[in-house]
Formats: sequence, C-alpha cells, structure tokens
Amino acid sequence: MRRILPLLAIAIAAPAAAQQRAPFTIEGTGQGFQTIDEAVQSIRMGTATILIAPGVYHQCTIQSGGHITFKAVTPGTAIFEGTACEDKAAFVLRGQSSVVDGIVFRKIAVGDGNGAGIRSEVGDLVVRNSMFLDNQEGILGGQPSGQKITIDHSTFAGLGQCDITPSCSHSIYLANLGSVTVTNSRFERGTGGHYVKLRTPRVTITDNSFDDTKGSKTNYMIDLSQGATGLIARNTFVQGAHKENHSGLIVVSAEAKTYSAAGLRIEDNDASLAPGAPTNPAFVANMSGDQLAIGANRLGAGIRSYEVR
Repeated sequence: MRRILPLLAIAIAAPAAAQQRAPFTIEGTGQGFQTIDEAVQSIRMGTATILIAPGVYHQCTIQSGGHITFKAVTPGTAIFEGTACEDKAAFVLRGQSSVVDGIVFRKIAVGDGNGAGIRSEVGDLVVRNSMFLDNQEGILGGQPSGQKITIDHSTFAGLGQCDITPSCSHSIYLANLGSVTVTNSRFERGTGGHYVKLRTPRVTITDNSFDDTKGSKTNYMIDLSQGATGLIARNTFVQGAHKENHSGLIVVSAEAKTYSAAGLRIEDNDASLAPGAPTNPAFVANMSGDQLAIGANRLGAGIRSYEVR
C-alpha cells in the first residue's frame, strides 16, 4: 500500500532536506546556507564554525564581526575561485577573530593588482592547511594593533606581481603592531614581488620551504621592510634564475628602521642556488644598523653569508 505523507510532514521535511544539501553549514546547529556570505552574516557578533562542502565556489564574503572558523569538510576540496568582495579578496576579514582551515583560494585578480585569497583588516587570524594558487596576492593586510597572525602548513604558489601597478604584490604581505608567525609552509613559483613581506615588530618564520626554481621576476625570499625581532630558522631556500632582484635572500630594514632588529636570530637554515641563478647574493642583508644574531646556516656555493648595507 502506498503511503501518503500529510502535507505538514512534507512541508517540514523539505527544508531539512534542502539544508542537508546546502554547501555551507553551521557546525552544531546544522543550519545550512547556499552562499558563504549568507552563512557569515547569520553569525553576526557570535562564535561559530562554518563547514564548507567540497566544491568550486565563485563566491566571496565579508566578515564584519564575531569569531568565525571557516573549515573545509575535506581539506583541499573547498575552492574559492576568481571572485573578490570589495575588489579586495575572496575573504575580507574584519571580525573579532578568524580561522581559515583547509581552504583553497585561486585565480583571484582585481584592478589594483592586489587580488588576494584573504584580506585581513581587523582581528587575529589563523590560517592552516590552506592553499593560495595563482592569485595576485596570497594574504594581504593587517591592522595597527597588537594583532596576531599565524600561518601554518599552507602553500603559496604562482603569486605576486610588479607589472600591473607601481606597487608590487606578494605571496604574503602583512603589517601590524603585534606579530606574524609562518611555519611549516611552502612558497614556490612566485610571479613577482617578495615571497614574505612583513611590517611588524615580531616575527617567527620556521620550518618552511622557499623554492624559487620556477619563479619569475621575484625579489627577496623574506623582506622585513621596517625591521623586526624574533626567529628565522630551519627554513630551506632555493634561489632561482629569473629574478628581478637577486641581491639578497633575507633583507632587514630595506625601507625603514621603525622596529628594532637587535638580536634577530637567523640560524639553522639551508640555502642554495638553482642552476643558472645569479651568483653572489647575500643570504642576509642588514640595513637596520642593529646587531643581528646570525647563527650557523648551511649555504651553497655562490652565496655570501652576510652583508651590511
């Protein structure tokens, strides 16, 4: 005998089924949304995790408040492609804090040359297990506060430019009055600018890989533009052949001496030149006037250990 559901039961079941199919779900409540921005706006000033189903999304979002975690259900399968909010980034973050976990950002470009996967404007930020591929910029921003930004186990490839605008864009370009930590991450195939450019008083850059062998028009591996203290250790650097500026791998205070660099520790790193790369770059170029703490680093043929500019 065929069973006929009452109309009320059908009305209740339909939204539930639709929510199960929704690509963006609030963890814990199960509330589902068809766009990432609808999910973000539903949180307002609250605290929540948005679970993101596998898919390629031509969407973007602006977080204006709250503590939000953006988490791929399966790392590497939630892809935000080609769409920027406010002509800035796929995720424009100005909440109280943000966590981005397992998400891919790719092919994001805007008119001013700074199209990024993430634009951090307000609030602490943690990025982990994520990928930034073939954008103009990977992560851009920061705020003039004690903001903490942490990046871990992430990949940055095919990023940066100095051709579209007079000011370059970079794989990572962050500025704040707090700290930036970059660990266990991979940088490769840069297309202009620096791989890591920071304007912050405290840095930790450890256990990363910088592979410039397929880079084009790139500059420094690490640019601490206004000085910094902290630690740069256990990184592997391979300088490529197609550089715009090959003179230094790690450069301190190239633009200003805003922050003390006294005691900045640079130790236990490996650096080498790819075949055809210009010889005689300085592994560390110091323009700060401060005494750095340069420890033992393993440098390949053709790389000078240190210079003062």
